[in-house]
Amino acid sequence: MSAPSSTGNTAAVRGADLALRVLTALALLVDAGVHIHLAPGYQAASAGGIGQGTLFLLEAAAAILAAAYVLLRGTRAAYAVAFVVALSAFAAVITYRYVNIPAFGPFPAMYDPTWFFEKSLSAVAEAAGAVLAAIGFARAPRTARPGTTRAQSRSS
Repeated sequence: MSAPSSTGNTAAVRGADLALRVLTALALLVDAGVHIHLAPGYQAASAGGIGQGTLFLLEAAAAILAAAYVLLRGTRAAYAVAFVVALSAFAAVITYRYVNIPAFGPFPAMYDPTWFFEKSLSAVAEAAGAVLAAIGFARAPRTARPGTTRAQSRSS
């Protein structure tokens, strides 16, 4: 009987890493798509200033950039960025659903005590993105030594 091959294990690790990167990015892109779709309707309340629609577009841009970073790099830093973007968006939707925070500075009051399909979809995507990014952060190697692959640095 032959010894188990480390090549199969390395391929499995790479496959799992790729799947995690794709799923994290997908969650962020769903979140971005919902925010882009909803932004025009929410901007109407504050046509001349920083409105909720503008904030939605900024959040969507951050989510798109974080998704691209995770897809392209898959490093701890990329997952940390994805985690912050997803968790902050999730925290915002939950906070403004249950807490009536008045307008402050240039930011409008954004209290919206209802759930509807797109809002629910973005909240689920944000929560999933945060969890997936946290898993990716935990799985990614702390530092890459020159000349080693991710699988090699993980096994040492």
